[in-house]
Amino acid sequence: MVFTTSSLFLHTLAEVGITHVFVNWGSDHPGMLEELERQRATNGSRALIIVTCPNEMVALSAAHGYARVTGKPAAVIVHVDVGTQALAGAVHNADRGRVPILIYAGSSPFTTEGELKGSRNEWIHWMQDVHDQPTIVRQYMRYTAQIGSPANLPHIVRRALQIATSEPKGPVYLWGRREVMEQEIDQSLLERQITLTKWPSVEPTALPITAAQRIASALLAAKAPLLITSHIGRNHAAFAELDALSRILALPIFLTCPSATNLPTSHPFLVGVSCLAPGTHTPLLQSADVVLVIDIEVAWIPMNKDKDGAHERPHEAAQIFVIDSGDPLKRGVGMHHNEADLVCQADAAVALTQIREAVDNQTAFELSERAERVRKMHDAWIAQLRAAESFPISPSSSGRPAPYTAPQILAALRTAIHASGVSREGTLILNESASSYHLPYSHMEPEIPGEVMSSGGSSLGWALGASVGAVLGGRVDNKGKAGTGYELVASVVGDGTFLFCVPASAFWMARRYLTPFLTVILNNGGWKSPKLSMLGVHPHGYGSSAIGDELTVGFGPDCPDYSQIAVAASGGWAWGRKISADLAVDGKNAEELLQETIAEAVRIVTEERRCAVVDCVLECI
Repeated sequence: MVFTTSSLFLHTLAEVGITHVFVNWGSDHPGMLEELERQRATNGSRALIIVTCPNEMVALSAAHGYARVTGKPAAVIVHVDVGTQALAGAVHNADRGRVPILIYAGSSPFTTEGELKGSRNEWIHWMQDVHDQPTIVRQYMRYTAQIGSPANLPHIVRRALQIATSEPKGPVYLWGRREVMEQEIDQSLLERQITLTKWPSVEPTALPITAAQRIASALLAAKAPLLITSHIGRNHAAFAELDALSRILALPIFLTCPSATNLPTSHPFLVGVSCLAPGTHTPLLQSADVVLVIDIEVAWIPMNKDKDGAHERPHEAAQIFVIDSGDPLKRGVGMHHNEADLVCQADAAVALTQIREAVDNQTAFELSERAERVRKMHDAWIAQLRAAESFPISPSSSGRPAPYTAPQILAALRTAIHASGVSREGTLILNESASSYHLPYSHMEPEIPGEVMSSGGSSLGWALGASVGAVLGGRVDNKGKAGTGYELVASVVGDGTFLFCVPASAFWMARRYLTPFLTVILNNGGWKSPKLSMLGVHPHGYGSSAIGDELTVGFGPDCPDYSQIAVAASGGWAWGRKISADLAVDGKNAEELLQETIAEAVRIVTEERRCAVVDCVLECI
């Protein structure tokens, strides 16, 4: 029986707690394929769960979804330089989203005449021999290393995982030449104990005592404090601490570009959500005398102005405190600056606990007036959401029903989920709705940590692969009411995002690994975001009055039926419907059609355990 460095690599992954490996095999992996088949043939099973992924970006997105749900790293295996390149924007998402993932790629053999086992024997081995393969992804990785020998392979893997799981968490990249990975080893190397016991992640850091006291004192003395966050909810312990501190101080909270559920929508001091389009920030920002910015990428855009022409940024006299769990200076960003009086690196849950303990709880009574004022702002925000979700009582002047809007569709989805009896703990919404990005965090009304999440990056094409990974991760992490996995995973995407997600690969994987999820497509007929970007710079230019197809951002006039892509890719297993407000079905009005279609889609996923796709046509760009 032959064992190789590849055998040791797979053994090490299993020994240190990796359960799922998302793979796209190539000519650099003979030893791995041989080892996996040896395990199956001799043991009846494999030590790792191998998830075959026909596309690399989908593979890394699936690992991303798995890691976000479980809090544990997954592994991805791809093919030399070309597979590394094909990871594409998912690399950016894993980096910006601070997701721990171990990526391995083989590399072309370095011998050409059979000097070693694994020498070049295919023409592609010359084509794929590049000078510096890891440089393709190095600036996005927390760590890169070459496996040069089986002797220290377990050390390299454990160091990579130790770094990946320490703040700021993120992806790591390992690579090895084929001759090295095909090198025969003694079986005794596979019998040694390999654990992470002496390779722990770095413990969460705290604020210096003086910093905690300074922030607490400023918040206590503030007349108009404000807290802004984006992803504090990734740390579930921080979710409860944020709730507690906000209630003690009647502290209003505003979310910018969220990538996690940070606070219950019903929280009386949550005053809004924005993706920082001009005029959408909270007016509290301009009048705040103390601003606490915690776990966030972009708190405000300095040049943005409100409807009255005033800049949407803090007053010059405001005290600004910045706290980030891993990278408060954003070292991975070329230019980034928030004017601040204090910048701290500290775990959000630990920092908020320190601040809360430094605050005199007896001040709560004195803050009743501010609490009431902030509650009214919260109630007004909720009323705006409800108004946006409503359907017009009378038809438009043309006599035709108005096109569906994103808030109406999200409200229908929320209603259908609640009516289905699915528990909050068993529900996960993955949001990648591009120009409607901020809306699911409002209209889906999440209440518990982890209920709604996004990639944390900006490269579209994450949601479908992430859905597959999230369903798998939910089973591992005992999610849901019964502890057997999520009852419903739903992705909300735009039509452009849907195509970026490589749906043929994603839905093939869903069928192969029985990972049912719902996809709701907000179909506006193209890429709205580039059009909005153009209008932001050239509001009155030639393109300002052009329709999407004229502007080359539209997908018309003959748009695909996206739902049927899923049906075809899954061999007929997935269920799909396309609906439009102006196409009556069985005499139903637009609202009835929307509600019944989405309710049926939820039923398909939760009861029949199949994928469902609802392609909802909005007003065309």
